[in-house]
Amino acid sequence: MAGGVMTEGLELRRMGSGVVILVAGVVVAVIAIAMTARHGVTEWPYALSFGVLIAGGEMVQFRVDRTRNRAPIATSAALAYAVLRGPSLEFPPDVAQVIAVTAVATGAGILPRAIAGLWWDAVVSCRRGISVACAAVVFAALTSRDLLWTGRWQEGIWIAGAMLAAVLAAGITDALIGAGQATERYNRPFPAAMRDELVVLTRIGLAMGITGMLLAAATSLIGLWGPPVVLVPLLLTQFAFRRYASAQRTYRTTVRSMARSTEIAGFSSPGQNARTAALAVAVGNDLGLTPARMEALEYAALLSGVGQLALADPSPGGASLLRTRAERQRAAEIGAAVIERSGVLDHVAEIVRHSNDPYRQGRANNADIPLESGIVNVALAYEQLVGEGSGQSPEKAMESIGLGIGAEYDPVVVESLRRIVGRGFRF
Repeated sequence: MAGGVMTEGLELRRMGSGVVILVAGVVVAVIAIAMTARHGVTEWPYALSFGVLIAGGEMVQFRVDRTRNRAPIATSAALAYAVLRGPSLEFPPDVAQVIAVTAVATGAGILPRAIAGLWWDAVVSCRRGISVACAAVVFAALTSRDLLWTGRWQEGIWIAGAMLAAVLAAGITDALIGAGQATERYNRPFPAAMRDELVVLTRIGLAMGITGMLLAAATSLIGLWGPPVVLVPLLLTQFAFRRYASAQRTYRTTVRSMARSTEIAGFSSPGQNARTAALAVAVGNDLGLTPARMEALEYAALLSGVGQLALADPSPGGASLLRTRAERQRAAEIGAAVIERSGVLDHVAEIVRHSNDPYRQGRANNADIPLESGIVNVALAYEQLVGEGSGQSPEKAMESIGLGIGAEYDPVVVESLRRIVGRGFRF
């Protein structure tokens, strides 16, 4: 989590699910490799071809949302191998061989990244492996001889349906694991975390799943010519994801540069905007905001002090609470106007515009004012009471904020902050 530093006990607790996923992935992989070694690998050329694709995809993985890596080529290739079946194969790979090939290829792809010092995440790779294993199990169960139709066309339709079911099983498994991790790591309500994972599944996961199905179908029909034929869509998927990741990084860098301007000019203390954003994000997670609203909330918290640059002189230590109500609201309005000029941060500007509105005169009577404005308001107050140089304890700061609950501060946001502080949040 950007900015927030939790206590050692909380950090250990947050690592719990990652350790479980890592251990489970390694144990399943070892068992599958042992079973495959005992029974032998069937259709070596196919195992090798898909293993190369998976390893290559792992080597060129990248990060999109700062919290997990993406490897669309590796994921699509692994799913394709899990649902591989057709006239070109005499013996389709069994579940153990699918898991073994995926595990060995994943390790082969990660090794060069580790040697080169590039970022990689064993937990995320194990999470992908577990999802592929679920796909292989579902596909094997649905395509057993007892369930297949005798007619050629009926069998083809049934196998296509089994492919789709296997891909959906992999996606839902990954979503469940991801939601559990988000709940543990960010104290995010599980229903909200699951909703977010399903949104990612429909936008990104299905694209990789459908590409995997196309790869499997092409290989099943025309043999090893299939992967080269479908390689272009795979590369286009990788390119599109990378472009999106690059745009996100540029966007974030621009926002952080704008936020730094208030620190350079002395209108906020060093790190003040980042601390406010970290707390605002923690509250947003606790309240289960969607990823799009979370992103806007973080940007608004980072840019909440931009309007102060129009004031005559800085507040001591960046303490905007020492300003009059009129000065703070004028600064918020100016900050919103500056943000609007970017042309792409309109919702962020609206959050900043109302970030100093008293709750009773603002959102309590106007549902159009975003909840995020109340979050930024409370986060700013708490940071200025507890942040560097202020000297107040979290308990004392919560007492001060509690005096303004219902009048100055949104009660829902204050209660969320109380839970976060009670769980040990520290700047």
